[in-house]
Amino acid sequence: MKLIIALVAVLSVAVVAVLAALSATPAIAMDPPLKAVGASTPVKVQVTDPYGIRQFTAVLEQNGVRSTVFEHHTPAHRLMFMRLREAPRTIGFPAGKQQAPALKNGKATLVIEAKSNDFLGRTVSASYDVNVVLEPPRLTLDEAQHYINQGGSELVTFTVSGDWSEAGVKVGLYTFRSFPQPGRPANERFSLFGFPWNLPVDTVPHVYARNAAGTEVTGRFWFKLFPKPFRTRDLEITDAFLDKVVNQIDPGGSGDLLTRFLRINSVLRKQNNQTLADLRSKTEERVLWNGPFTQLANSQVEAHFADVRNYIYKGKKVDQQVHLGYDLAVTQHVPVVAANDGRVAWASDLGIYGNCIVVDHGYGLQSIYGHLSRIDVKVGDIVKKGQSMGHSGSTGLAGGDHVHFSMQVDGVQVNPVEWFDEHWIHDRILSKLAVGSAASR
Repeated sequence: MKLIIALVAVLSVAVVAVLAALSATPAIAMDPPLKAVGASTPVKVQVTDPYGIRQFTAVLEQNGVRSTVFEHHTPAHRLMFMRLREAPRTIGFPAGKQQAPALKNGKATLVIEAKSNDFLGRTVSASYDVNVVLEPPRLTLDEAQHYINQGGSELVTFTVSGDWSEAGVKVGLYTFRSFPQPGRPANERFSLFGFPWNLPVDTVPHVYARNAAGTEVTGRFWFKLFPKPFRTRDLEITDAFLDKVVNQIDPGGSGDLLTRFLRINSVLRKQNNQTLADLRSKTEERVLWNGPFTQLANSQVEAHFADVRNYIYKGKKVDQQVHLGYDLAVTQHVPVVAANDGRVAWASDLGIYGNCIVVDHGYGLQSIYGHLSRIDVKVGDIVKKGQSMGHSGSTGLAGGDHVHFSMQVDGVQVNPVEWFDEHWIHDRILSKLAVGSAASR
């Protein structure tokens, strides 16, 4: 009997040791870390434990007062936990004054605790210093009349007060930054924005302001939208065209020419347009341009902004894409000149655009020149209106020698035509900023 009891005791100790050895320790992560909470700020915490979480608690601490803002419990699995296998999970909950009424403006600490759902049930905690921000932003908008062309640009001015960290304009899913008005306090701002060609005409643009705690307010301004028709064109593609462009853009790629072309025309096009959009971060906070923009002299327009292209191969439609610019042609290898004063933000190959130059004109306004045969400028160069930057060509997704010219506002491509009109620039843009256009500003 004593032997049996001893064996049972040894076996029990062994089982306990094995269960303890197999037990895990939870991991808590918040990326990016929370910096502020307000009335009710959304919080997301990633918790990793192969056996899941038995208990999760979030507490706000301030001046010795602890308030539980969220907790979650799961039935315990102390013995059979080895059968569980859980992927990392994200737990979301609100945290702020609504959940912790004693909160006041100032410093606080968010404490997260997670307990493993295994034999040992180890508990870990993580603390995050946060600012409590309870005052919302406030907006005062201009009373100007804003006439907007679908696919075009516009500018609105406004004043933001209260507690705020970010402000700008939203048009559908698109967001446009704001900048301080020249010579004015930082809270007197403007936003140069576009009304993207592909948004429904009943989309209502609005100004927004947000504080560090995520509290957001919006304001409406008077506007009238002018819908614009955009063309649809069939574009015949041949084997000779496929052989030229595919092997130039994707040398050594896998698959037949048509498959590779379709991948270039969709996946690579999206990647290249994202690269262009990301150049919004490389802008100067001043007006660099001077007077109206110009296009390639004596050029013939071969494609318009927002042309919808049906790609036809051997009588069958194989793809459809939108061409966000103008194709301009004169003769082969003509000088490509800067449409206006600015600073070169990109000067290199860019996939479907071939040899490409992007010039920043300040406040998120940029011009784009594609398919060049050669580039004669480098990133950082200051260029003047009419200055040669390279020569036209047929690099990238181009069937013949021409220049792809387009413009973008804060990363969103817009119809360049408005920017060729000096009166439009004065009335819609510069008059609202009370500045003249000159690179010296």
